[in-house]
Formats: sequence, structure tokens, C-alpha cells
Amino acid sequence: MAGGVWGRARGAPVGALSLTAVAEGIRANQERSLGPPSTGPQPAPQELEAEAEPTPWAPTPGSDEESGSPQPAQAPVPERLCQVSALSLSLRPSWQSSWDDGALADLALYTAACLEEAGFAGTQTTALTLSSALEARGQRLEDQVHALVRGLLAQVPILAEGRPRRAALRVLSALALDHAQDVVCALLPRSLPPDRAAAELWRSLSRNQRVNGQVLVQLLRALKGTPGREPQALAATRALGEMLTVSGCVGATRGFYSYLLLALVTQLHELAQGVHSPDSPKIWAPSHRGPPHSHASCAVEALKALLTGDGGRMVVTCMEQAGGWRRLVGAHTHLEGVLLLASAMVAHADHHLRGLFADLLPRLRSAYAPQRLTAMAFFTGLLQSRPTAQLLREEAILERLRTWQGDPEPTVRWLGLLGLGHLALSRRKVRHVSTLLPALLGALGEGDARLVCAALGALRKLLLRPQAPVQLLSSELGPRLPPLLDDGRESVRASAAGLLGTLVRRGRGGLRLGLRGPLRRLALKSLVPLLLRLHDPSRDAAESSEWTLARCDQALRWGLLEDVVTVAHYDSPEALSRVCHRLVQRHPDHLRQFLSQTQGYLRSPQDPLRRAAAVLLGFLAHHASPNHLSQDLLDSLLQDLDQLQSDPVPAVAAAAHVSAQQVAMLARAPGPARSSLLLRLFPRGAQAARPPPVYADSPFQRRSLADRWGCP
Repeated sequence: MAGGVWGRARGAPVGALSLTAVAEGIRANQERSLGPPSTGPQPAPQELEAEAEPTPWAPTPGSDEESGSPQPAQAPVPERLCQVSALSLSLRPSWQSSWDDGALADLALYTAACLEEAGFAGTQTTALTLSSALEARGQRLEDQVHALVRGLLAQVPILAEGRPRRAALRVLSALALDHAQDVVCALLPRSLPPDRAAAELWRSLSRNQRVNGQVLVQLLRALKGTPGREPQALAATRALGEMLTVSGCVGATRGFYSYLLLALVTQLHELAQGVHSPDSPKIWAPSHRGPPHSHASCAVEALKALLTGDGGRMVVTCMEQAGGWRRLVGAHTHLEGVLLLASAMVAHADHHLRGLFADLLPRLRSAYAPQRLTAMAFFTGLLQSRPTAQLLREEAILERLRTWQGDPEPTVRWLGLLGLGHLALSRRKVRHVSTLLPALLGALGEGDARLVCAALGALRKLLLRPQAPVQLLSSELGPRLPPLLDDGRESVRASAAGLLGTLVRRGRGGLRLGLRGPLRRLALKSLVPLLLRLHDPSRDAAESSEWTLARCDQALRWGLLEDVVTVAHYDSPEALSRVCHRLVQRHPDHLRQFLSQTQGYLRSPQDPLRRAAAVLLGFLAHHASPNHLSQDLLDSLLQDLDQLQSDPVPAVAAAAHVSAQQVAMLARAPGPARSSLLLRLFPRGAQAARPPPVYADSPFQRRSLADRWGCP
């Protein structure tokens, strides 16, 4: 407008009394627009009451109010401000319809000037006036939104609690109803670094059911991770964290819950990896090995609020207990955290799985690595849910996972193997065993420990299903599994021992009857490595070997379970002697194999294993019969034990000395012709009964269960 009350002081700072004059102009304009009484329908009682209400005061020509000069010293000012507040709250849509198009825009300009520059009283008056006007009429105010939001950010923190503060926050909500994008754009810059005033405004928007959905949509657009806009995505993450903590925001997320969840988890991936475009500003110092704790924790808290608000409290609890939140923010463990989150949702939030699964499918082909890998991890984890997996054809899922096996990225191949493991548990996939096996067995030769362990875990799951192919797996694993029991990677050794135990347990019936030739050979071939791995420095490998030996004892009917457990947790030569006696007694044809395997461990780089091998060799020689041993083998054993007696570790050298005596006494026992070396060392003569070996206490003995569990 060019003139009148609206154009008189456009853009100028406005005081409380000037705003009072603005309100008077609005009221006068309204009264003129009413005109003569109408013969049509009578107005509502509230409108009549407002229309008949007399104006308690009127400006006099030449007064200071008309000139727009503030008079802070006059006593009636607070009373007049209250009158203006009452006047502003009595506005009605019927009056607003007669305003000029620029009236509300001009009032917005006055409001912006007041909010930024006026005092406390003027802010209250203007907030009440504009909030009522916006709620009653509403209008396009794109040019004024940013100024209004800046003013609210400046004045809301100092407003008194109650009606004035609520009125100021209603101004923001009324603006967001028609200008959600502009309001979000104006607030985001104040959310990074965090701002208390901005946080309060985000929470106020979240409480308003009419606008919170629109605001969430705008924040999701900012969170999409467009290259070069990382600061905006971080600010949107903080804003979401503030909004989702308000319970009234839960209903607004129903339409795009899964999309919001995936966006937050992908944002955590970006923070963990430090993903930035070359020209984007650095948000934290490059020396940091991870994202600032505040950014990651804000995304985690937003994710927790999203889950908790929709009944997923058990998901949050499961993640806390499994260390899932810590993994989600880790640079090298983020995908493990995603897998844990997917598993927790399968168990406790299955009502969201179908929607989540549907939103994942297009992301699997994304060119943006964090988004694609996060989607792959979710897809893999959700295959544990049979109803969810049935949304796609079995052949389509299997083909997708097999395609991942050919990817050059080891992480993708790892996720594919985990997915095959989940697929193996489904009872409907029996006909796909012949397709699963080649991929799983081929992965046992991978150089990445994660891939080997994933393949071993998938094979173990395959054995847990009904009608598992025990005979086929026994034949296929025969040449592949024993080397993995001695692998240099601790996790691989533990997983390989666990797979063998599961295989023996599933084929237990055939082993008792002397059947299952391939499985029997595999079990006997693995006994020595399992016995020696009871002393493995890796607790996981030692416990897994103990569990597998217990399964072998049950399947082969040794009756040595107590002795096996004793050897595993204590330095008990008597228990180990009984185990060796039973092995020699039950499997004399395998004695040479037992001795040869033990001999290989005499050169182990690990001190506990060298001593354990020397002790085991001594007991095997003590219980062995010379009729089952060759001359070359005894010569080789003596040479290696002689060399081991000069070991730098005294315990190893002492054990080698005792075992060498046992091998020498075995050589002197009646039997086949001996070599010249044995005859020179031990000439034939009257043979006395061989005394048992006596070993000193081991400095490498494992702790008992009581010590391990902290029990008395």
C-alpha cells in the first residue's frame, strides 16, 4: 500500500505505542468495512459481542500516539497494551475478508521490525496481534517469513511464560502452515551449532498437529545428503532430534516412518565415514578419527525417539544391551550396528518391516555408497523375518545375493554371505541347497576373516534346518575344515571349531553305528587340533574347541566328558593321560596320524601350544604300542624333541625333555627292528614297565570357570 496507517512507517523500528496505533488502524478499517446492518443472516453471538464492544479509548489528534513517538514513562501504557491485545484476539474472518491485499503483509513488516528491535512490551503486543490475524486469515508472506523467524529467535527466549510466549510461538506455527519450506530454511542455520532458541521453536512446531508433518517433510528433504550440502543435512538431523522428542510428533511420522528411519541411519553412516564433497566446508577438525560426538549422538537420540515413540522401546533396549548404538557410530562397525538394528526390529517391531523392506529395494541400486551399503545391511538383516522375505520371490532374493558375491568390494560380499545364511534357515528353501553350497564353500578361501566367518556361520545355519545335508557337507568340508582350525585368525578358528561341533552333533546317530565314513574321518582328523586348541590364547577358540570335543565325546562314546572339561580349565596331567589312553585304545589305526599332527605343533610360534604339544606327545607315546609305529616316525619325533629342549621358554624345554624320555622308552620296547640311532641311544636289554611321564606345573594353564566368571 502506498499510504495510510500501513505505509507510514514501513521498515522503520516500531515501539510498543506505534504498534498500538497499528492495531487501532486495523480496528478502524474493520469497523468501516462492516457498513449498515444487513437483513440477511444474523452474525454469530460471538461476532455480535465483539461488534458491540465499545472502544475504551481513542486517539486524539496531535497526540504522541498518532505521531508514532513512544512514551515509555506514561502509566497508561500497559493498560493500553492489554486493550490492544484484547482487540487483536477479537479479530474475525468476516472482518479480515475486507482487508486490502497488502494489509497483513504490512503488519508482518511491522511485526518483524518489532521483534528484532522493539522492547519487551512491544514484542508481546505484536505477537498477540499477528498470531490472531494469521490464524484468522492467512496469506502468502514469503518476503516477510525470514524476517519474522529472525525476530522470533531474538525475542522468544526473553518472553514471559504464558500467553505472550504462546502467542509468539503461534506466529511461527501459523507461518509454517503456508510457508513450511521458508520457515525450515530460516531456522536451519541456527541449528548448527546448536541454539536453545531454535530448539524451542522446533519443539513448538512439533507440538502443532497441523504443521508438524509438513515440517518433517521439509527436514527430510534437507537430510537427503545432496553433495555439497552436508552442513544443511547436519542441521536437519539436529532439528529432527528436537522434534521427535515431542510425543505429539509420533502421528506425523506414520506416513513416512521407514523413510525417516533409513535417512537417520544413513546419516549416521555418513558421519561415521566422514563423507564430504571436495568443496564442502569442514565441520570438524580433520585430525578427529570420527564425527563429533554431538552430531552422532544427536542422530542416535533422534533414532531412539523415533523408535520409542512408536512402541519400539524393546528395540532400543536390545540395541543398548548388544552395544548396537556404539557400533552404529563407529567407522568400521556401522554396518554391524545396522544388522543389529534390523535383527531387533525383526524381533520387536515387525509391524514396520513390510514398509521398510519396500523402501529398501530402490536404495539397493543407489550410486551413493553410504545409502547403498546401509540399505544392503538392512536388507540382509530383514531376511531373518520369513513374512518379510516372502515379499519377494525366493529366486529373486537368491539371485541378488549371488550377484553380491561377485562384487569387488569385500563388504558387499560379506553382506551377501550373511544373507545366504539367513536364507539357509528358511524351511522353504530346501531346493536351493545345491545353489547355496558352492557360494558358501567358495568363500572359505577368502582372505578377509569377516567373509570366512560369515560363510562358516551360514553353513552352520544350514545344518540346523530339518533334513540337513550332513553327508554332503562332511565330504565337502573334509579337506577344507582342518586347515581352518589352525588358521592364524582367532575368529576363523573359533567359527571353524563351532561348525565341526554342529556337524558332529547332526551326524551323531551315524557315528554311533560306525557309519558316516566322511564325517568319522573328519572328526578323527580334527581331534588333535581340538585338544591342543584348548590351550589357545584366544578364549573364543578355546571355548569353541571345548564345546566341539564334548560333541565328539558324545557321538563317539568315549565317556571322557569330565576329563575333557578338566583339561580345558585346569592343568591336569592325569585327565589328559586318560584322554590319550582312550584315543590309543579306541583308534589304534589313527595313532600315527595323532603323533604326526602333534609333532607339527612343536614348531608353533605360540608358547602355550608348543608346551601343550610336547605334553600330549609324551602321553600318546606312553600309551602307544610300538607295533603301530614306524622307525622313521620315531626318529623324527626324537629329533624334534631334542631340538625343543633348547627352547628359550623353560617350561617348553622341560616338557620336551620328559616327552623325549617317553619316546625313547617306546623305542626300547619290544617290537619291530629299530634304527641304529635308537639302538645306540637305548641298546636292547631287559625292558621294565614304562613309568608315566611327570610334568611340572604349567605357567600357561587356563583359569577355572570359577575364576573366569568371578565366582568364589
